[in-house]
Amino acid sequence: MSMITVRDVKTILTAPQGINLVVVKIETSEPGLYGLGCATFTQRYLAVAAAIEEYLKPFLLGKDVQAIEDLWQSAMVSSYWRNGPVLNNALSGVDMALWDIKGKIAGLPLYQLFGGKCREAAAVYRHADGRDLQQLEDSVAALKEQGYRYIRCQMGGYGGKGHKLHSPDRSAPGAYYDPNAYARSVPVLFDHIRSIFGFELELLHDVHERLAPIEAVRLAKQLEPFRLFFLEDVLPPEQIDYFQMIRNQCATPLAMGELFVHPMEWTPLIANRLIDFIRVHISAIGGLTPARKLAIVCEAFGVRTAWHGPGDVSPVGHAANVHLDVSSHNFGVQEWTPANELLTAVFPGTPEVRDGYVYPNDKPGLGIDIDEKLAAKYPCNNKLPEWTLARLPDGTSVRP
Repeated sequence: MSMITVRDVKTILTAPQGINLVVVKIETSEPGLYGLGCATFTQRYLAVAAAIEEYLKPFLLGKDVQAIEDLWQSAMVSSYWRNGPVLNNALSGVDMALWDIKGKIAGLPLYQLFGGKCREAAAVYRHADGRDLQQLEDSVAALKEQGYRYIRCQMGGYGGKGHKLHSPDRSAPGAYYDPNAYARSVPVLFDHIRSIFGFELELLHDVHERLAPIEAVRLAKQLEPFRLFFLEDVLPPEQIDYFQMIRNQCATPLAMGELFVHPMEWTPLIANRLIDFIRVHISAIGGLTPARKLAIVCEAFGVRTAWHGPGDVSPVGHAANVHLDVSSHNFGVQEWTPANELLTAVFPGTPEVRDGYVYPNDKPGLGIDIDEKLAAKYPCNNKLPEWTLARLPDGTSVRP
């Protein structure tokens, strides 16, 4: 076969489920052969689209689609300044699409190119929430009935809700919460859920960096008796040195990485065995090429994978996660957000969940497609989500 080259690069913006998604489509010189990749950075989707259209597309046209490693490395440094969520997501869209193409050329699903399956399907966790303990209990019971055995428990969303706030006059608008009230509520939450369901379920919790570092240390210690599967994002990336303090004082398993965009953010945590699960948003670190390498490094240090899988990962990104999940020996668990009927119609081949496990299909490449005409009927909305504007009771803006 003669060299197959990049003929065109398209950026597809769509929001069938009300969440802004960015998908890259690379068309090749081989008629009918194309690949898809996820480049979703919901809060700055237009910046990612511009990076793809104005910079990566001219860089890629005419290049060999099978030279994935060289294209990734050269594209990463082509702007000289590198890393960061905008450029990494743009590169991810290209990288995943190239892997999709390579799988189609080989006639194999991607997990086969990654060494084959370690397991037939990947265990997923779902999110249970409630305004109070009873509503949360009902939510956990409903997910358990559907076959889920890994459940993330929150009460009132990130940082909790309904706290009595004492704020100054003329305080700026935002998503206000009381970190102290939130921290006190979490052990109560897990004491209640364990008293109802015992220890048969694997329970998780996401702090979402809503606490001061020393409060994060205290909470991790308080949660130790409840045997969480993991405590997620207990610290912001700017405070990762505190992980050593947590590790020295308790054995609560820790997951970290959702906001990471640079290797020097995760390398010390892994090398010093300060976390138990790596939780990066694969498109935010640059795609499948760096994610595969990261998973292998993690395996050497006993760290398991738990890739970020919220609604602001496109079905293409979810498919990429699943191919890594089933082919990585050190897989831990996969976050899962169900797709509605519109989303699955726009993205035929979206991975399916059955009885708490997500299964890849056996189609070549990522095994997923996109209906571009249908996608165009659901335009993105250029509005920032309120939850990112987190504030303390006195009005101070804090990490969301």
